[in-house]
Amino acid sequence: MNKQEIILREKLNDYYSNIFEDELIDEIIKVGYFDRIKSGELLVDIGDDMTHIPLILDGIVKIIRKEKEGEELVLYFLERGDTCAISFVNCINKKKSIFKGIVDKDIEAVFLPVDNIDEWLVKYQSWRHFIIDSYHFRLIEMVESIDSLAFLKMNERVFKYLTDKVKINHDIDLEITHQEIANDLNTSRVVITRLLKQLHDEGKIYSTRNSIKVLEFYE
Repeated sequence: MNKQEIILREKLNDYYSNIFEDELIDEIIKVGYFDRIKSGELLVDIGDDMTHIPLILDGIVKIIRKEKEGEELVLYFLERGDTCAISFVNCINKKKSIFKGIVDKDIEAVFLPVDNIDEWLVKYQSWRHFIIDSYHFRLIEMVESIDSLAFLKMNERVFKYLTDKVKINHDIDLEITHQEIANDLNTSRVVITRLLKQLHDEGKIYSTRNSIKVLEFYE
């Protein structure tokens, strides 16, 4: 066993040993490749061929959908223990990616070839349940994104966005700019600055130039 396989086994056992069979972890180590990707880098782009799916070992990935007019909207985030099951479906159907994935926080991931992950659906019950659960969670998150667009006022969307970021980062202190929030919510920086000041004045957050402390959560 080479050094990369030893590192990968340690990282997989740290989280997935209670989820996957030992035989499945052995196969993941055999066929997957481990990689580290820095924050801000592109993981996958719209139109890319889908040959592998990531199994996130650490960090956060932001999944974005682009509208016909070219505007972008964040749909959901992937964190440790996640995979993008919708990308999995694209892989199986030999279709190109319909989403963009950008690393929001440095990630470590093992990338799995589509030919194997399809085979594992039949071979391993744990993998089948994992993919079904992942697909279910991603659909719920997309529905929540649609509901936010349809039913929430912009100040509520900003507050919910900050709450979601705290939950995904496991930290009430967020290092984020007003422009980043504006990009993720498909609005202007001026609007975000005004709404953050409002949330600050209401005591729900404490906002400084490039950081925000979330003091209350959106419910």
